[in-house]
Amino acid sequence: MKPLCFVLMPFGRKPEGTGRIIDFDAVYSQIIRRGVEAAGMEPIRADQEEIGGTIHKPMFERLMLCEYAIADVTGANPNVYYELGIRHALRPHSTVIIFAENTTLPFDIAQQRGAPYRLDANGGVVDGEGDSAMIAQRLRTANENTHDDSPLFQMIDGMPRIEVDHAKTDIFRDRVAIAKEYRDALEAARRQGVDAVRAVAADPRLAELRNVEAGIIVDMLLSFRAVGTAEGCEEMVALHARMPKELQHARMVREQLGFALNRLGRSDEAEKVLVEVIREFGPNSETNGLLGRVYKDLWEKAKAEGQRIPARGYLKRAIETYRAGFEADWRDPYPGINAVTLMEIQDKPDPGLAALLPVVRYAAGQRVARDGGNAGDYWDHATLLELAVLARDEEAAEESAATALALVREPWEPATTARNLRLIREAREARGEDVAWLAELEEALADAEARMMAK
Repeated sequence: MKPLCFVLMPFGRKPEGTGRIIDFDAVYSQIIRRGVEAAGMEPIRADQEEIGGTIHKPMFERLMLCEYAIADVTGANPNVYYELGIRHALRPHSTVIIFAENTTLPFDIAQQRGAPYRLDANGGVVDGEGDSAMIAQRLRTANENTHDDSPLFQMIDGMPRIEVDHAKTDIFRDRVAIAKEYRDALEAARRQGVDAVRAVAADPRLAELRNVEAGIIVDMLLSFRAVGTAEGCEEMVALHARMPKELQHARMVREQLGFALNRLGRSDEAEKVLVEVIREFGPNSETNGLLGRVYKDLWEKAKAEGQRIPARGYLKRAIETYRAGFEADWRDPYPGINAVTLMEIQDKPDPGLAALLPVVRYAAGQRVARDGGNAGDYWDHATLLELAVLARDEEAAEESAATALALVREPWEPATTARNLRLIREAREARGEDVAWLAELEEALADAEARMMAK
């Protein structure tokens, strides 16, 4: 069997010291994973950030039992440093430190023999092939060195070394294989619908969730969300109720619970969950975006029922909530686009719209620019589409729509965008504007949703 290499690193896009936004998922796929596999090893990536920073038993097992480890210390991520400290306390050899070139390292880490990889000014990978070869070489020689790479074992004579029972290692390997089995099964099931995901979740080995890795549980949660149906949301709520308490209280899991409750029309419960998360962790683009959606749905419901004054109050709360999420992180345009859209569709457009719209449009454009202009994410281009509509830029809207429609992954994506465009169209129609071009965009998005549902 291949040796296991545990990868300690951030997830998603994160800032580092120079102000660049680094796509760590791209660093993993284009550099680290390739390097680990080229060294003849099996990579295992940490999953704790996906569940809001929860440290759980499998994390410690991986730090102890994986024969090799790579720690990417770029950006001074506290979780990575914590895990690296544990690894150095447990293993004298076989831990490789890497970082983006020109990263300023703290004194203790700077004394270790790390390996830099190269990124461009936008945080993109420069030479994935060369850097992955460098990592492969470091891993091959990591256990051949006569000197320990752990500073603890270097400096303390007679530091006791843990000998792990082979039976424990074999059990750990079995669990790693099972986790991969479920990831693959859930990925296939998401394309088939809620019944297929439900069938995977019904496996008897998943009956007692306390004995299941947190990563598998979160994968199930997100798979039920991905099917985009009310049944999937009901399964999300039911799954949350069965989770271990520590996982139930992870921020990311609570956010997904709020999403599911709102989709099921249980807005009071959704609001309570999301308000508590913001109270505990502060405003952020993800949680505020979900809470803003709660108020947005309540506004639409009150408006449809002819409750003019309550509707006005919900709309105001939605705008405030989305705007707070955008102001918490100006680099994330998603709550900003919701704020400016709702500001546009008020009976009297908000006077602050003219000032905020170009800021959000700039943030959205920068997000695409950081990807080197590559068409890689539906929401990047759907956001540019909606912003172009708000700016009454028909040519840019059509171009962004064409790119976004080629990147649809789930049916609820174009449905969400079409819903937002409908709100803008209806508000402008009420003011007597010509909106025929908007109706055409809505129709294209509806067609994309229908095609995805038919797959």
